[in-house]
Amino acid sequence: MPGITRKKNEIFVQSSAPCRSGDDGLPCCAILESMTDGVFTVDLERRINTFFNRAAEEITGFTFQEAVNQYCFDILRSSTCQTNCPLERTLKTGEPIYNHPAVIITKGGREISVSATTALIRNRLGEVVGAMEIFRDLSVIETLRKAVVGRYSLGDMISKSPRMQDIFEILPDIAESDSHLLVQGPSGSGKGLLALAVHDLSMRKEKPFVKVNCGAIPDTLLESELFGYVRGAFTDAKKDKPGRFSLADGGTIFLDEIGDTSPSLQVKLLRVLEDQVFVPLGSVTPVKVNVRIVAATHRDITAMIRDGLFREDLYYRINIIKIDLPPLCERKEDIPLLTENIMTRLNALKGRQISGVSEGVMARLMNYLFPGNIRELENILEHACVLCRGVQIEEKHLPHDFLEKTNRDDRIPVEPAPLASSEGKLIRETLKELGGNRVNTARQLGVSRTTLWRKIKKHDLHRDH
Repeated sequence: MPGITRKKNEIFVQSSAPCRSGDDGLPCCAILESMTDGVFTVDLERRINTFFNRAAEEITGFTFQEAVNQYCFDILRSSTCQTNCPLERTLKTGEPIYNHPAVIITKGGREISVSATTALIRNRLGEVVGAMEIFRDLSVIETLRKAVVGRYSLGDMISKSPRMQDIFEILPDIAESDSHLLVQGPSGSGKGLLALAVHDLSMRKEKPFVKVNCGAIPDTLLESELFGYVRGAFTDAKKDKPGRFSLADGGTIFLDEIGDTSPSLQVKLLRVLEDQVFVPLGSVTPVKVNVRIVAATHRDITAMIRDGLFREDLYYRINIIKIDLPPLCERKEDIPLLTENIMTRLNALKGRQISGVSEGVMARLMNYLFPGNIRELENILEHACVLCRGVQIEEKHLPHDFLEKTNRDDRIPVEPAPLASSEGKLIRETLKELGGNRVNTARQLGVSRTTLWRKIKKHDLHRDH
């Protein structure tokens, strides 16, 4: 058995003859053998040679005899072996790698999350003869992490804020009721995820979930998209085409941004809600369907009704149950949880092994108002993921415009947020400029209506407007 010592992040050995560690009683080897972390050594060709301790056997499922003289990537079968191998990087650069995240596949085919640390091995003459890797089984930690996430999740939604937890608590009952649902909240706050969660929790989960973005389809085409058409209805109608309501029969149809629909289309939607009947474009035969409607909007529907932009009778039909989703700036305790979840998904989609974000990045995220809500957070992290070549997202990987808007050192935005500088005066002037319209005032100031109402009360402005 070779003698092993450590100096300046490098391992020194006296011999490279394969043997079972711990058999000669050397103290250093006995310590490595007793470790709960897996330890093995490789030669310059990345073949496992002199060391493969008992913890490595237990974690991988391979014995020392099976592993010795094999390439390390044939034993670990890690997700990073071919593209970002820490051992290969250490052998090429001479630099140790610390806590490199990876997923290995055991002999039995089970995937295990590990954290790997590597260092060079030199002989007594100072010549590099290989490298050592220490890998820690993170499966228990991963199980605990998933348990924590599960505690704060419902479907694909994740939150530990009290307001969202209240929504999570009542959502199964709402899903079971089969009544039409209206979801209000700013763009990017997760209205689509909530609609999908309602569908997945309902008795309709085996039937289709059909999403229609009413704001993205021109009004002239939206009617045919929703209700379909028959052959000959117009010049290019060569054959019958079923609409989204027909496709959703028995399931759920999600009408996103229903506030963007025209009054004429709202009349036809009203009939579907009342009678579950519609007539395809160019046809005279009514079609009966059985669908649950979940409608969503970022607009203030009650204000639209006052302005004659939305039918009051349609509003009462879709507003049997109503859920208000808060903006991300009012649930900032969710940012670390959302960041971890988004990074897990990005790693899976892009084949990366990024462990997370630095403290500086998290400080900037926590200090930002996120006018684009969760969607903006996703975009920021995806941008950083593309630029990151290491194992952690640093501030240099963040979008330039986001860096300009935030200032980690002062923990305030570079340009003071509108409500942080002469709040009362700014709110009063903005309200006056917009004729007292609080919805438009909140939008221009980049805050939610709830926050604006709180600030108005704080500065005693409700008497003015």
